Amino acid sequence: MEDRANPLESVPADTSSSTRDGLDRSAIYDVDSSDPRQMLVDRSGIDDADVRQITELMKALGALREAEQRLSEASRRYMQLNETDMRALHYLIVCTHREIIATPGGIAQHLSISSASTTKLLDRLERGGHIVRAAHPTDRRALAITISPETHRAAMETVGRQQAKRFNAAARLSSSEREVVIRFLRDMTDEITLRDEAWASDAAHAQA
Repeated sequence: MEDRANPLESVPADTSSSTRDGLDRSAIYDVDSSDPRQMLVDRSGIDDADVRQITELMKALGALREAEQRLSEASRRYMQLNETDMRALHYLIVCTHREIIATPGGIAQHLSISSASTTKLLDRLERGGHIVRAAHPTDRRALAITISPETHRAAMETVGRQQAKRFNAAARLSSSEREVVIRFLRDMTDEITLRDEAWASDAAHAQA
C-alpha cells in the first residue's frame, strides 16, 4: 500500500462556475431558483437580505458535501475498497484505539447489515489482507476482528490524515461560535430526518 499514488491527485478540483448547459452552479443551491413559487418554503416573513444569506449558507453546505464526496471517492480508490468496507475499517480503527474487541456482531450492528452480509464483508477484507480473525479471548461463541497493521497505517497516514483536517476548521472557531454551529447542524439534521413520510416507505419504493 505504501506504493500507491496520492489519493487526491486523480481528483480534479471543481473550479468551474457553471455547468455545461450554462447554469451557474450557485443556482443549484439558490432557494429562489429551486422554489420560485414558495411551494416548499414560505419566505413571506423573511426579507431579501436574509434569503440571500441563507442561500449563501446552503451553497457552503453544498460545497462541503461535494468536497466530502470527492474525498470519499478518492479514499475508496486508494484503498481499493467500497464504502461499506471503508466504514468497517474505520470502526475497527476506533475499536483498536479504544482497546475494544471488535466482533462480527458489533460490526453488523454498526453497519446495519445482516450477519450473512457481515460474513461476506469479512471474507472480502480478510482476502485483501485488511483484517485478521482470531478467537475471542473471553467468548468462545464469538470471533475477535482486528485491522491489519499495514492497512491501519495506510489508512491513518493518508485518508485519515485528510479527513482529520476538519478539526482545524472547528478549532479556528471560538467556543461560542462552535455552539452556534453545533446547534444549527443538529437542528438541520432534525428537520430533514425521515419519520413517517409515505414517499420514503419501503412499499412506495417498491412501487417506483
